Amino acid sequence: METMIATEQLTKKYKNFISVDNVSLHIQKGSIYGFLGPNGAGKSTTMKMLLGLTAPTEGSFIIDGKRFPNDRMAILKKIGSFIESPSFYANLTGRENLDIIRRILKLPENSVKDALDLVGLTEFGDRLAKKYSLGMKQRLGIAGALLGRPPILILDEPTNGLDPSGIHEIRNLIKSLPEIYDCTVLISSHMLSEIELMANDIGILNHGRLLFEGSLDALRLNALKAGFSSENLEEMFLSMIEKDNGARKQRALL
Repeated sequence: METMIATEQLTKKYKNFISVDNVSLHIQKGSIYGFLGPNGAGKSTTMKMLLGLTAPTEGSFIIDGKRFPNDRMAILKKIGSFIESPSFYANLTGRENLDIIRRILKLPENSVKDALDLVGLTEFGDRLAKKYSLGMKQRLGIAGALLGRPPILILDEPTNGLDPSGIHEIRNLIKSLPEIYDCTVLISSHMLSEIELMANDIGILNHGRLLFEGSLDALRLNALKAGFSSENLEEMFLSMIEKDNGARKQRALL
């Protein structure tokens, strides 16, 4: 398969703190890639580097054959993003909020209707954003990312704070996106149980270091070798994090 996103020893340092530490990701075209790790693992920082919102301290990345930083603007034109909780103008409708983004991106007028259709908000497009439920706001945020149907979507914890029904809605939407218009999705979460229902491949991050990258089948094989049930990958995931944390404490004591 063709690689859509590849990072090469991507690193981000803040004075004496390393947020992302030599991370090399390989994300295949047309896949849903689950980016996992506890809160503070460095997932959002990695995504922000891919979006050009913060510069890498070391390392580089290629997106759809284009290398950062030389092709920064060309890369940004290919990505739709949802980073942290999206904010909207409360006294404007969902449609009006999307139209502001459309004008900034210089997209055709019909792209707003197209995005609302994709996320199932067409009938609520003329409702004020302040009257949207949390699930509808998340859908509106994803609609903003989908404007212009970019080939790459970067979604940072899009189900965060939703009830089970809202999570189910957003999950089904994200699962459908690659098939609907042949896009590649990078989605972060701190819950493997959620990601395994959507993703083809996963990367597990802890304290900025990549502990695992591969298919869910490969993770299941690792789980069996480590004595865990392949039916409960969440235990395997938490054990990997705990083991890494223990090793870090041991190194700190030396």
